[in-house]
Amino acid sequence: MQFLFPAFLSAIAVISIPIIIHLFYFRRFKRVYFTNVRFLKEVKEETSNRQKLRNLLVLLMRCLAIAAMVLAFAQPFIPLTSGVKKGERAVSVFVDNSFSMNALSQDAPLLELAKQRARDIVSAYAVEDRFQILTNDFEGRDQRLVSKEDALSRIEEIRTSPASRDLSKALTRQQQCLNTGKQENKTAFVVSDFQSNIADVTNFRDTLIEVNLVPMRAIQERNVSIDSAWFENPVQILNQPANLLVKLSNRSDEAATDIRLSLRHDGQTKPVGAVSIPARGTRLDTVSFTILHAGWHEARLSVTDYPVQFDDDYYLSFHVAERINVLSVNASGGNKYLENAFLGARYFHLDNADARALDYSKFGDYQLIVLNELNVISSGLATELKTFCQNGGNVLTFPSQSADLNSYNAFLQNFAAGNLGAFEPTPRQASQVNTEEFVFRDVFLNKSANLRLPNTQGNFKIAPARGEQILSYRDGSALLSKFQQGEGALYFSAAPLNEQVSDLVRNGEIFVPMLFKMAIAGTKGRQIAYTIGKDEVLEAKHRVSASGETNYKLRLVTENGGNKKEAANGQQSAANNQEFIPEQRIFGSKVLLTPGTQVRNAGWYQLHLQADSTLAEFAFNYDRKESDLRFKTDEALAENLPRNMKVLATNAEANFSQIVDEQERGIVLWRWCVVFALLFLALEVLFLRLWKV
Repeated sequence: MQFLFPAFLSAIAVISIPIIIHLFYFRRFKRVYFTNVRFLKEVKEETSNRQKLRNLLVLLMRCLAIAAMVLAFAQPFIPLTSGVKKGERAVSVFVDNSFSMNALSQDAPLLELAKQRARDIVSAYAVEDRFQILTNDFEGRDQRLVSKEDALSRIEEIRTSPASRDLSKALTRQQQCLNTGKQENKTAFVVSDFQSNIADVTNFRDTLIEVNLVPMRAIQERNVSIDSAWFENPVQILNQPANLLVKLSNRSDEAATDIRLSLRHDGQTKPVGAVSIPARGTRLDTVSFTILHAGWHEARLSVTDYPVQFDDDYYLSFHVAERINVLSVNASGGNKYLENAFLGARYFHLDNADARALDYSKFGDYQLIVLNELNVISSGLATELKTFCQNGGNVLTFPSQSADLNSYNAFLQNFAAGNLGAFEPTPRQASQVNTEEFVFRDVFLNKSANLRLPNTQGNFKIAPARGEQILSYRDGSALLSKFQQGEGALYFSAAPLNEQVSDLVRNGEIFVPMLFKMAIAGTKGRQIAYTIGKDEVLEAKHRVSASGETNYKLRLVTENGGNKKEAANGQQSAANNQEFIPEQRIFGSKVLLTPGTQVRNAGWYQLHLQADSTLAEFAFNYDRKESDLRFKTDEALAENLPRNMKVLATNAEANFSQIVDEQERGIVLWRWCVVFALLFLALEVLFLRLWKV
């Protein structure tokens, strides 16, 4: 047994006071005369003995009461660890408020039980101690130490959040806050369900902070989630079918059958069918629909699953252009074969431009730029084309037979595409087409069929050949190569487009789909969905409004165009119209938006400069990390823990404040000392009142 304040033991000398009073207290007797004392001798002897016994017992009770009170002030305890920390403490409590904490533990949600645990932890400490209450939201106001009263108030404000953090990151956040305080004693508590995919507490390496893990246990539930969705093709074309691939996961140990999948698009819900998913398995399904109008589209995939429902909907948005714009940069006049190829497709539009009178500022309006047999590529044009590719455009180059090799080599070096050799007037025939590359993927129904490939009467050679070959000769050299640059690419033909040198323009089964797929690939594939809680960066074209407004705003909308009234996690929105101004940076013709933690509800967010015009639309979904309801057991959690970490596993009815107090100070005995002191005083009173002598 040890004492928290051993100096108080010196007060045990106070016991001498009742002893001295007992020894030196002499009662003065009044002399009374009796006529006959023959019968009093026996009574006097008997009364004196009883009085002495009572006085000794009263003295003993007083001494024991004083000793118990002295021990109570010295605060004895039985230590559970090697040492006990004294002085003020800095205490950080992380409360996991992610979606998985909505699961039930017996008859109450885990989050409510976690909040009660947090209250018990704070209540176990003294008023002078300082506290941090941290949640998955990582709010700035929580990155400071507050008083006990403020900490209890902050706990009451905790609500379910779509954010999900690895516990090692939460501990790092706690460490940063605790180090801001002057207190030497630092303790961190993590109250969580410890999902397997976030419970990486062993990655936290600080051994100077004592860490207590407080697991919450829920009833296991079945869960099926829509993890992600993406289009089969990067660009969706008007009046053409679109194939949407959907990935579904079964998060339970039992097979999921008859899961209803549906798609809501253009205000109509389309049942896709029933899906069966094996236990702990995934299923990839295809949803097909036809795009009937240009502009922004909103779509929502849904499954029927209970009771975990936050991951049953998957929102996506995409844009369908009215047409694909192609620019042909010509040395003299336009190429009739290029014009005829795009003339038959109304979705494509070709513009011709003279290489000597180019407006570089309009390059951003095109998805594909064709360099049609230029003799010289200027350094300014080469720089603009590189920027065009980095922003998602494609460039198709057909060199002139009399091309200036120096200017072309400077152009190719911008794309790390090697050097262009001299023109070789040797007849050759292409022998192989790369059907795995996007340009020719899914173009031919029968890949093994004998295709009529183009012949050339001469070609340039690129050395070294670092690009991806799309069309190649029999000797393995490239006729058409692809060089990736940023989000776009440079397609370079080793032969001119002139029909006297190459019959590519007469080879419709190669030439036409090649142009179409390059133009489509040149349309930057915008992300159709984003994840709440991640550091997403949104990109849109920069516009200047007539009113001069430059603050872009994001607004959450519902399927019918109204305001979002209720979040998927059951919380009411802070306002009927959830609109906010994200962090924004303007770079030339585009604006980059960083919503950060301002997006809290899943759905569609429209980008506005003015209320009556939508510039772009973005879809946000909850993080599917919370969908996996596998948790670490207490035994698994305790494995390989460093010495400064321990697991406080208790049942729901346990007095957690007492448990925390014992962890900090050991088994505290001062309360028993007070009880015994009161007991001894009560016995003293009983002896004095009821023991008649």
